Amino acid sequence: MVASKSRLCIGAVVPQTGRLAALGAPLSFVVDKLASRRSQLRNGGRSYQLCFATRDSRSDPVHARQAVRDLVEHDQADVVITMAGTKVLPAVADTCETLGVPCISTTFPWQAYMYSRGGELRREFAWTFHFAWGLDDIANVFADIWERLGGIQRVGCLWNDDLQGQLLRHPHHGFVPAAAPRATLIDPGGYREPATDFGSHIAHLRRNDVDVITSAATAADLTLFHRQAHQAGLLPRLITCSRWLTYPHTDELSAARVATLAYWTPTHPHRSSLDGTTTAELANAYQDATGKPWSQPLGLAYALVEVAHHALCTASDVTDHRAVAQAIAQTRLATIAGTLDWSRGPTPNIALIPLVGAQWLPTRNGHHLAVVTNTAMPDVPVTADVTPAH
Repeated sequence: MVASKSRLCIGAVVPQTGRLAALGAPLSFVVDKLASRRSQLRNGGRSYQLCFATRDSRSDPVHARQAVRDLVEHDQADVVITMAGTKVLPAVADTCETLGVPCISTTFPWQAYMYSRGGELRREFAWTFHFAWGLDDIANVFADIWERLGGIQRVGCLWNDDLQGQLLRHPHHGFVPAAAPRATLIDPGGYREPATDFGSHIAHLRRNDVDVITSAATAADLTLFHRQAHQAGLLPRLITCSRWLTYPHTDELSAARVATLAYWTPTHPHRSSLDGTTTAELANAYQDATGKPWSQPLGLAYALVEVAHHALCTASDVTDHRAVAQAIAQTRLATIAGTLDWSRGPTPNIALIPLVGAQWLPTRNGHHLAVVTNTAMPDVPVTADVTPAH
């Protein structure tokens, strides 16, 4: 870095192609939208040209690492932002850590973010920062939903045998210790993704008289489980799922009344620190520009840019990557995704986002994500009661 530097760059690693492309669309939209409106930035009384650069991860960790190198070496990115992908996101963060460039990421439970990068919850990274929710937050929201059915539920746990399933089962951190006091958890064991048969799992759950299923399955695997469960006579009153089904799901799952978590909706009471845009205005702008319904990652994508912009504005020396990283570590910022505070996270490098409970309900035009519990965020209005499948 040199003192005469007059141009700053926010680089984005986005899954523009491949299996995660739908999840990358909100970040691409936000970068394109703000790039046309934010061409200048001030730090310490000096004005800098601000540019945005985007590189495609191709939904693959190997290409994601190369995307980071291209942003740093060719685009001279001063900070990198990214979201989406249980293997892609850690690859981006680790490459930024290696290259010594600040990175901000989201849409990945923070325990999984830490464990996937070395297995230590208290490890402190020099360059990489994350904001999201915890597995314990998911458990508390799901338990709120289960309790709406009345009584203590017997909940079957449909979890894979990969890192995700291992973390959900962890006896001291995450989902199980938070959920166990509020329900009887029945775990039939892990399964390999993508799944081909859930027969043994279903038999175990039937023997234990489960009434509710909780899962973190892909939409394809959950659809297969739901179909085979019904064929075998397992008819859960409710399914809660935290993965993929934060987005509209297949028609086959419509009757399951899948409940999920919500980290951002157009009814959340937040505004952007950049331009005052409200959550409802952002959702409408996305729908008008793309012709597609809003999705939850949209708000977090906007917040990524807000935090990166804030760090570049407040760093003690914006030409020094280490000073920019330190600015992120000290950030407490009210964003369109809520207040993000890295000074009070559960572990270094982490800022938390609260969750509410939600459920996909069928409408004439598809599906509507209704808020059904709001214990952690009373300012987000509940718009429907929990609806069991039967």
